[in-house]
Amino acid sequence: MSFAAKRSETGPDLVAIASQATVALDAVLADAISAVRARIAAGGAGARLIDREQRAVHGLAWLATYVEAVRQLAAYTERGIAAGRFGEIEDLVVRIGLGEYVAQVAGGIPMSQTEFVRPADLGLDTADVLRRLGPTLDALAATGNTPENRARLVELMRQHHGATVGDCGLEDTYEQIRDQMRKFADSEVVPHAHGWHRANAYIPMETIAHMAELGVFGLTIPEEYGGLGLGKESMCVVSEELSRGYIGVGSLGTRSEIAAELILCGGTDEQKQHWLPKIASGEILPTAVFTEPNTGSDLASLRTRATREGDVYVVNGNKTWITHPVRADLMTLLVRTNPKDAGYQGLSMLLAEKPRGDDANPFPAEGMSGTEIEVLGYRGMKEYEIAFDGFTVPAANLLGGTEGQGFKQLMQTFEAARIQTAARAIGVAQAAMEEGLAYAETRIQFGRPLVEFPRVSDKIAMMAAEIMIARQITYFAAKEKDEGKRCDLEAGMAKLLAARVAWAAADNAVQIHGGNGFALEYKVSRLLCDARILSIFEGAAEIQAQVIARRLLDQRN
Repeated sequence: MSFAAKRSETGPDLVAIASQATVALDAVLADAISAVRARIAAGGAGARLIDREQRAVHGLAWLATYVEAVRQLAAYTERGIAAGRFGEIEDLVVRIGLGEYVAQVAGGIPMSQTEFVRPADLGLDTADVLRRLGPTLDALAATGNTPENRARLVELMRQHHGATVGDCGLEDTYEQIRDQMRKFADSEVVPHAHGWHRANAYIPMETIAHMAELGVFGLTIPEEYGGLGLGKESMCVVSEELSRGYIGVGSLGTRSEIAAELILCGGTDEQKQHWLPKIASGEILPTAVFTEPNTGSDLASLRTRATREGDVYVVNGNKTWITHPVRADLMTLLVRTNPKDAGYQGLSMLLAEKPRGDDANPFPAEGMSGTEIEVLGYRGMKEYEIAFDGFTVPAANLLGGTEGQGFKQLMQTFEAARIQTAARAIGVAQAAMEEGLAYAETRIQFGRPLVEFPRVSDKIAMMAAEIMIARQITYFAAKEKDEGKRCDLEAGMAKLLAARVAWAAADNAVQIHGGNGFALEYKVSRLLCDARILSIFEGAAEIQAQVIARRLLDQRN
């Protein structure tokens, strides 16, 4: 008899509870969509009203994210039990996660440290919500997020050092990739990452070369172009494990993923044949050059001009928050090729080559200069503001060969980019949890290890549960992408939740360290800095919530 079967003999069956929770939450979400839609319709149409009702609109996005998270926990439970891979750790993680997330729906979902969305914010009657959720809350009261379950989970975690908490429910191939990447990270990244961070030093080219040998840069590039031809799930595994070692290392793969996705989706046959094998092998390191000083997420206001003069485009303008541009060989450069077309219509993407620079001579290219932006974390690649003044790009390097397609081409990469960002966030959260647990076991206070104090072990238990929740919704989005399904909603939810989970995990790990967590010599201080950026880039949390909510509100009843 499996552990899950034994547990069901002494309490409510977990599969039944998870299914019950999903049905109840779906009903709450349907009510919320109707209520928010009615509130917006009552005031007229247009984006201005949606902005005025941001608290309700963004709260709706968070509620929908929680509903999807619980759905994926339920699916994870069913798969695990069916496969005979659902032991006590998995059971506890799911029970704790279900208990907490269902309770938060009823009592308040944290959108940030000071913003909580409650049923009334969505136009719902709290009593009605409690009636829908009541049976689930009752079932979880004694078997969900209880002190006993949290204590038992941490006890089991202490017996399984160095392993991901709980079976992730992935195919054996992906688990083999996870093991390979974890060994690489533990041997070549973890011992050096904090030194790189404190020195604001580049990740060594030797490390990048080894990543290339392992296939990191060609994971999802088809075999015909020299890649491994794997799916986005493999990208999640690799991004998670490398980011667990150091987010900068995990993010190096993002550069290649974005460039490859752009070229695969929008490039000509010649462009694919020329660029993709070089990206896959690591011969070429790309960087994304999209953001401008006064645009941020508002790409429709982008102003950098690319004027066609004969067989070249002449680029003039400024870009900012460009990651790893100095050592990059290729820029995917978003520009305005037709100033007469307002908004997104006049945007195009250029595949702009540049010579590789260094700290002494960052941009040895005519018509291009830059200034480093010093940052708290997310180091190892360096951020720059870049000025283009007469920089030239061959006209043949216009992505797809047709002007005005840039925004559409970029939109095609958003799903994968947000899935990968969610995976990076999970890696940072995992590192924070491991640091917090290791410190709590060795730090003696009042005659016993910190981990024996309930409020310390509770933090660790909740880290484990939320990491698994974020992991399941992220990997689900990746699987949907691999199957060719539209997954912008799920990808956005994964990114929204995982970024918050990473920040919470890092913050709690610092708290467990106490004063030492504030000391630069402890790597948990770096994890806190690294985690903070995750709710900002690839769509700030507020923008992400807005996009999710618009999709929900646009769907027909």
